Amino acid sequence: MKLKDEVNPVIVLLFHVLLGLYTLITFVPSSLLSMRARRAKAKSVSGRPEGPYRAVGAVKRLRTTLHPGVDTLEKVLEYSAAKFPQRDFLGTRELICEEDEKQSNGKVFKKVILGKYRWLSYEKAHRAAAQLGSGLAALGQQPKTNIAIFCETRAEWMIAAQACFMYNFPLVTLYSTLGGPAIAHGLNEAQVSHIITSRELLETRLKAILIEVPRLQHIIVVDDTPTSWPGYPRGISVHNMAAVQQLGAKPDNASRERKQPLPTDIAVIMYTSGSTGVPKGVMISHSNLIAGITGMAERVPNLCEDDTYIGYLPLAHVLELSAEMLCVAHGCRIGYSSPQTLADQSTKIKKGSKGDTSVLQPTLMAAVPEIMDRIYKNVMAKVEEMSYFQRTLFTLAFNYKLEQLGKGNSTPLCDRLVFKKVRSLLGGRTRVLLSGGAPLSAATQRFMNVCFCCPVGQGYGLTETCGAGTISEPWDYSTGRVGGPLVCSEFKLKDWLEGGYRSTDKPHPRGEILIGGPNVTMGYYKNDSKKQDDFVVDENGQRWFCTGDIGEFHSDGCLKIIDRKKDLVKLQAGEYVSLGKVEAMLKNCSLVDNICAYANSDETYVIGFVVPNQKHFLALAEEYGVRGSLIELCDNSTMEELVLKVITEAALAAQLERFEIPRKIRLSPDPWTPETGLVTDAFKLKRLELKSHYKDDIERMYGGK
Repeated sequence: MKLKDEVNPVIVLLFHVLLGLYTLITFVPSSLLSMRARRAKAKSVSGRPEGPYRAVGAVKRLRTTLHPGVDTLEKVLEYSAAKFPQRDFLGTRELICEEDEKQSNGKVFKKVILGKYRWLSYEKAHRAAAQLGSGLAALGQQPKTNIAIFCETRAEWMIAAQACFMYNFPLVTLYSTLGGPAIAHGLNEAQVSHIITSRELLETRLKAILIEVPRLQHIIVVDDTPTSWPGYPRGISVHNMAAVQQLGAKPDNASRERKQPLPTDIAVIMYTSGSTGVPKGVMISHSNLIAGITGMAERVPNLCEDDTYIGYLPLAHVLELSAEMLCVAHGCRIGYSSPQTLADQSTKIKKGSKGDTSVLQPTLMAAVPEIMDRIYKNVMAKVEEMSYFQRTLFTLAFNYKLEQLGKGNSTPLCDRLVFKKVRSLLGGRTRVLLSGGAPLSAATQRFMNVCFCCPVGQGYGLTETCGAGTISEPWDYSTGRVGGPLVCSEFKLKDWLEGGYRSTDKPHPRGEILIGGPNVTMGYYKNDSKKQDDFVVDENGQRWFCTGDIGEFHSDGCLKIIDRKKDLVKLQAGEYVSLGKVEAMLKNCSLVDNICAYANSDETYVIGFVVPNQKHFLALAEEYGVRGSLIELCDNSTMEELVLKVITEAALAAQLERFEIPRKIRLSPDPWTPETGLVTDAFKLKRLELKSHYKDDIERMYGGK
């Protein structure tokens, strides 16, 4: 971070002298931390550059379980309920009031005032799950027969999941933002007769496609009201979750013997978000998920029952489900939230009232890069508005701390005086922040490490590997890398000659990433041809998943993702363009909120679709005297040229090649959200949908119109 103005060198000198004195007085030398940051994280067990690479703590044997004998997901909750029966487990904020608030543009938004968190203990949650499972069985749900959940992230989702784990009902998870055809596809393919959902999703999404799902018989609604549901097709019964639990608590039902799952039984059929087409159902066994959270646990230091996790990402996403199951295994509290109520400034929080992080004050949090990028840009916009002195102090402190982190040192004075207010955005107690779902830009990662005063563990994994693969260690502050393999996984590099990546490349071996280990899932549900392509079993019986991602291993055993086979486009002149790389570089531009790079193989240049940052975009228009509404400005050719010029400068500064830089762009006034269908719940771009959405613009930009 650079200072825009010349700073008096005396101020800089005084700043460093004060920090130096404070550090000498209060700082306990962290030479051990520095040594840990520099040590090898993994090594090739074969000695060959292609691997397989394993964590140094798992060279001889990959780990499969956290606690002795806890080899299924039902036993995870059973273990914690026995060890921490009265400890808080699942927390939900009470709704005090909800009101409509009219905006200056005439739009009306719902605003809420929320109260304290109300908690359910481990013992009570275990009982609630057992009663629900018993009730579902009484409604005809059979062991090893699929049941679906189509619901927002909330305490009832976790209770329902635990009920299914107990009674060996394979749980089919569907994203709450999926459209009708995708929902119907998942329910029909999985042949479900029972589904668990919320009142809102039933009325707004599910009800319209019930006629397309002929096998469906029972709908369980997690909300308490209403208690009667008229107007549904004949043959479909709608029940409140509380009523099903009461049914399950009846002596005749509660006393029935249940069939416990085996480690090899299917626990979850997790439908992907569909970023590359029709969602695929990934079959995940109990042992797969147990192995995955075993690997993750080793990268979260001092994880224990005193920790509090905030759950707001979709539980239908493997990152969130794994993170929450990891917390269950350690007796942590899980307080539920949503992206709309997460912080004091979130869209649904009424001005003057508290967001969820301020009330919960979590110590653990997971986030996708899209959310971190928003936080970064919002804070930096506020820095720009600071007085000269405040901005100078912030920049000096930021640069100083960044330098000290690189040496393995802490900066308590900077943390207390400069970054305390920024840290309070997440509650002020966050000690570990896990990023996953997509690559995190170096600028955002540095910002989060510095300003939130906690390590950001960047991870790499896929639904097909239970979200487990790698996570960077807390004391590793390097950027652009995703850490070394977890103790449950091993990695190989496979040459991809078409893209020019080989394990013999110098200075680092490169190739397509293959992940092996007990966390590699059972394959795709009812998709044998795809299963053959992506899952491989070697001569030792080890399962491997071919990720399609390109990586390189550094000398300390850390992995860096450098490309993706599906994102690589060969231009007419023969140059290869990595669309993901171009997007990652240009997202750092303050004028860009989101971007999708696009290229046709029969064309000579790249184009792009851009969602501009509204504040910077309007400021740019004002600077050049271009007038109009946001929609009119996005349609204005002058504004396209101005934004393209800024993007080109940012691309050159990021050292992109000329052929990689978009030559033409289309500005979008509307943000891409999961509701638009243009991005997944993890905010990954849906390239096919974006191509279809901007079809006319693609023809214009390539047709020269």
